[in-house]
Amino acid sequence: MTTTIYGDISPRTAGKAAKELLERAQPFLVLEMFGQAKPLGKNQTKAVIFRRYNALDPTPKPLVEGVTPTAKRLTKTDVVANLVQYGDRIELSDVVLDTHEDPVLMESVQILGEQAGQMLEMVRYGVLRAGTNVIYANGTSRADINTQFTTTVQRRVTRALKRQNARPITRRVSSTPNFNTEPVAPSYIALCHPDIENDIRDATGFVPSEQYGTVSPYPNEIGKIEDVRYLTSTIIEPWLGAGADVGATGMLSTGGKIDVYPILFFGRDSYGLVPFKGENAVTPMIVNPKPSDSDPLAQRGHAGWKAMHAAVILNDLWMARAEVAVKS
Repeated sequence: MTTTIYGDISPRTAGKAAKELLERAQPFLVLEMFGQAKPLGKNQTKAVIFRRYNALDPTPKPLVEGVTPTAKRLTKTDVVANLVQYGDRIELSDVVLDTHEDPVLMESVQILGEQAGQMLEMVRYGVLRAGTNVIYANGTSRADINTQFTTTVQRRVTRALKRQNARPITRRVSSTPNFNTEPVAPSYIALCHPDIENDIRDATGFVPSEQYGTVSPYPNEIGKIEDVRYLTSTIIEPWLGAGADVGATGMLSTGGKIDVYPILFFGRDSYGLVPFKGENAVTPMIVNPKPSDSDPLAQRGHAGWKAMHAAVILNDLWMARAEVAVKS
């Protein structure tokens, strides 16, 4: 058999495997829905350019009769994100493939799809949680944190976003293997760890997603407070033991110090990414056991994936990170 870029499978079979990988990844791709997305094209450079045209000075400028005003020029800001290749593989023995009662190869592809979604979300989270626009539930640093989330904390965040003209999100990347966007009701988006869910539900003004009426909730959405909708993901991990002394606060803690949980708030176009969607998003690789110098008895096969990805903050002032404690 002639080996292709997909190992021992044809492009048509690879397309099916890629679709399976993408479908299994979708539930983990929460951050993907709200970033400015640039799908990966074929045979392009390793740099993805996100471009923003800058606003004009709005200072009132009265016109003089008969005098043509001096023309302004458009200016732009380019933000470059360098693509990095990620991936992994599973080794499969000939004995397992020949004798196991379960469809091991298909199970491997599905498990790899879940891993791919989680891995790329971790990459994105690592980029976005490094933003510099930070609001602490109390104190002036992470080490001071001993206070849970409240509506007051959210209002401090949204006030800061609105001061910078951060626009609500009005479109999202659809939660399907194919790339497209769809309109949504305007709102800011907040992502957090499931541990914070109870504190959010207890906050003043919380409306659970099942009471939205005609507005459809996002995947993993728990509800909204005023103009912010809250989604949860285990990818949004806390800083364990990074806060104040736990004492008698009743907050979750590690080693006597309070665990600090981030809540990421986003306005429109605050970050960009390469979406894990479309025909160029992922390359599946399936290699059946076959004789070779390194495997003369054809005892080992492989199933794997690889993908190019990048994520970048486009405007720090259009996103914010609140750091809070969580009630135990």
